[in-house]
Amino acid sequence: MKKRILIADKIATDGVDYLKSLPGFEVDVAHGLDEAGLCEKIPGYDAVLVRSGVKITAKVIAAADKLVVIGRAGIGVDNIDVEKASAKGIVVMNTPDANATTTAELTFAHILSLSRSLPKADRSVRSGKWERSKFMGAELANKTLGMVGYGNIGRIVASRAKAFKMKIVAFDPFVTADVFAKEGVTAMGVDELVKVADYITLHCPMNDKTRGIISAERMATMKPSARIINVARGGLIDEQALYEAVKAGKIAGAALDVYDKEPPGESPLFELDNIVFTPHLGASTDEAQLAAGTELARQIAIYLQTGEAMNAVNMPSVSSEELIKLQPYMVLSRRLGNLLGNMVNEPVSQLEVVLSGEASERDKRSISVESLIGLLSTKLSSSVNRVNAVSLAAQHGTKLLESTRADHPHYHATVRLTAHHGNKTTTVEGALFDRKHPRLVQIYDYAIEAMLEGHLLLTRHKDQPGVVAAISSVLAKRQINISSMQVGNVNGADAVAILGISMPLDEATLKELAGISSISQVMQVSL
Repeated sequence: MKKRILIADKIATDGVDYLKSLPGFEVDVAHGLDEAGLCEKIPGYDAVLVRSGVKITAKVIAAADKLVVIGRAGIGVDNIDVEKASAKGIVVMNTPDANATTTAELTFAHILSLSRSLPKADRSVRSGKWERSKFMGAELANKTLGMVGYGNIGRIVASRAKAFKMKIVAFDPFVTADVFAKEGVTAMGVDELVKVADYITLHCPMNDKTRGIISAERMATMKPSARIINVARGGLIDEQALYEAVKAGKIAGAALDVYDKEPPGESPLFELDNIVFTPHLGASTDEAQLAAGTELARQIAIYLQTGEAMNAVNMPSVSSEELIKLQPYMVLSRRLGNLLGNMVNEPVSQLEVVLSGEASERDKRSISVESLIGLLSTKLSSSVNRVNAVSLAAQHGTKLLESTRADHPHYHATVRLTAHHGNKTTTVEGALFDRKHPRLVQIYDYAIEAMLEGHLLLTRHKDQPGVVAAISSVLAKRQINISSMQVGNVNGADAVAILGISMPLDEATLKELAGISSISQVMQVSL
């Protein structure tokens, strides 16, 4: 019986033709379907291919009676309910490397464009003027390129910059000193980087730690000749602060491909002719679209023919039946890794994963790699999945150690993660309640039982009366609901609290909590 493939979004014609040319496949093309249309169409298909324009929701997955693989031509899988697909044993694939070169090249195009005022010069000539003296440019040779994030795209940008004889400095909290030294890049903190850089490029994910990482305070310390380029994620730059800094001449200019709101609509930034804008074109080249479409088609064909999953976001190298059994442990491991990644702000030289009880009877690599995915996803802008997690960790100087141990004295199965960073270690441990609900059972040296879902606020504080009340008071003033609260202590001296809250906290609220005299650490994470 032929395998049926649904092309539900526009992918490269070469990819569609490739699938149609293979024996054993029946390929249908149906663009523009909404959720209801997809629910009606999807039964009977073994595979569905999309880009970013079509959403594969929980309802669509529930309606699929034969689906074994979902393919995304591109990196992001936000339009696919990966958790529901995993629970049903459906593999989700993407093409994470298809647009790395294209995005890096756009970054460098903006560097060159800003250096030579190309958009302004073009407009001048078109208007009949000849203002050669007005557009005095800047050479790149011997200038300093400051990179915030040093993942795959960042490294491609760095290689181009080296060809222009630029000096490279970079901030990436998850890249070890050995890696930077090997590649001839000087590591430094963000505050130092923005002071010395002539050009600042962003290549990091957008999360609570990186939102507004290029802030008003940091722009105030930059060189007047500095230029900022963001082809990564909207929200990394404080746009209002950027407007004020460029307008006042505190920095020379900027180039933006991504925005807080997309499309940005009306923005005061548009008043400034030394800011260059593009409409999120990072992956918009014929080569990138062709590469994404044809690579995805090849991956889908190989999986349907042999069962080999390439660039699988959610699939271990086990059967679909085993995947369903593994799923609760994989969810637990990834969430623990995500929590650990938010707790550790230094390069991790070693991640130790220890499985106990029933967890040790499952596929060890499948569970441990999920912890790497959770950890790396808090540090990297590039897509992290089961195929590339170990190699990405190695690139950043992180070694994965896996082991099992005897049954846990209190839980039927646990996953324990220990990050080694510098001369310190940080540990989290989790268990499954009712064999399906992920729970945190240890953090640092504290025994605690807390849910691993939603928005969590974590504090370390002195174990004394009034601390929890003070925290609650701050949250109440901002109408933040507390859905759960767990407290653990060690020897009656110090304690940790984990609160489930109704929404993430802004910087002002976090600062107010940190200002409570008995609190030594405040952190939030969304799982």
